[in-house]
Amino acid sequence: MLFTELITQGHEKTICSQLGRVKLQLLYKASIHGFTGAAFHQRCDTRGPTVSVGYNASGFVFGGYTKQPFSQSGQYVNDDQAFLFTFNGEKLLKYPVTGPANAVRMIGNSGPYFGEALVLVNGSQPVVYTCPGNYYNFNAAEMHGNNLNLTECEVYHVEEFEKPWRPVVWENEYLMESIKSYKPTVSSVSQIRVLLIGPVGAGKSSFFNSINSVFRGHVTSQAISGSSTTSLTTQFRTYSVKAGRGGKPLPLILCDTMGLEEGTGAGLDVDDVISILKGHLPNRYQFNPSAPLHSESHGYCGTPGVKDKIHCVAYVIDACKVSIMPTKLEEKLEAIRRKVNLMGVPQLVLMTKVDEACPFVPQDIRNVYMSGYIKEMEVSTRLGVPLSCVVPVKNYSEELELDPNCDILLLSAVQQMLRFADNYFDEISDQLSNTEAREQ
Repeated sequence: MLFTELITQGHEKTICSQLGRVKLQLLYKASIHGFTGAAFHQRCDTRGPTVSVGYNASGFVFGGYTKQPFSQSGQYVNDDQAFLFTFNGEKLLKYPVTGPANAVRMIGNSGPYFGEALVLVNGSQPVVYTCPGNYYNFNAAEMHGNNLNLTECEVYHVEEFEKPWRPVVWENEYLMESIKSYKPTVSSVSQIRVLLIGPVGAGKSSFFNSINSVFRGHVTSQAISGSSTTSLTTQFRTYSVKAGRGGKPLPLILCDTMGLEEGTGAGLDVDDVISILKGHLPNRYQFNPSAPLHSESHGYCGTPGVKDKIHCVAYVIDACKVSIMPTKLEEKLEAIRRKVNLMGVPQLVLMTKVDEACPFVPQDIRNVYMSGYIKEMEVSTRLGVPLSCVVPVKNYSEELELDPNCDILLLSAVQQMLRFADNYFDEISDQLSNTEAREQ
């Protein structure tokens, strides 16, 4: 039988991000199974690791983690990884165990029993026992507001993901060679054009710099990038990547735009996006948010060919800000996405700063595809694209040397762009064939 979890999706993801490539499975829910030690032990004994969560009428959400399975032995058990926690809004406050030998006690007449510091369902009652300083240090008012009456108690089994949610071959030599040797299927096009669109500070310019760095063999900074509340990119720029210093241009042009802003008359204008897609904008066109491009503008390309148009759109989204994306900005992205759909241009999402979004990823960037938190982010839903079109990357921002695994994420993103461009060329080839057939 399935039971409704009280824990929010945001809190669950935050807890999981502390534990690695895991998900939570509900074992015990006091309001259903009973606020008794017997009910708790019946459902949770021998099951570990676990996360225990208490809720009170003051709105506090708090609890503890232990890797040790519960029992009714009456003994203390050692756990150097145990910790207590509480939430301040969406932020997790963590209190690591200070006396590992007494981290958890196995008491039959109570629920989860963390040292002598925190007991949920104490004495088979819907109450909390708390005594800071006994093997865990915390502020009681900070943890539960000194409200010791429980409205709910839940215990979750921590289950590891056995496989990465997306298989990746961590070898960059093949990727680099396949990108260098790529040729568009339309003879009039020698380089595919990919348009980068995203909010201010998401990492559009940094993505180009990072791709350029991979093929140069060292970190570069050709495009202006950094952190600012308004867009550092004020011109439409087309960047061609070369295969090493003095090397041949790769079959790829990255088109950088002004950043999206939520305010009206600020940032990239939606109408300018249409002009870019159709190939009307010249390189170094100066954006004017209050006056989009028109046919009389200087440098306007009136009769663009297929080589001048955009063959793939990549939305660059900061993984740390997906859940707090302003509504107006989300609406702008939706308006752009609808227009791009109507023009038949393939779209993907570059999810940047994944190392900042999930604490598990900086330990090893390859963990990005083992992280349930990264997989379950709302970017796919919010932008209306399938998960297969979402590509996590880490741009080079503070590093001086390249990381081969970061390179692979970046190169994989380029590979997807080339594949999506092929879809675009296949579509226009079919359209041309149908047109020629009707004319004969």
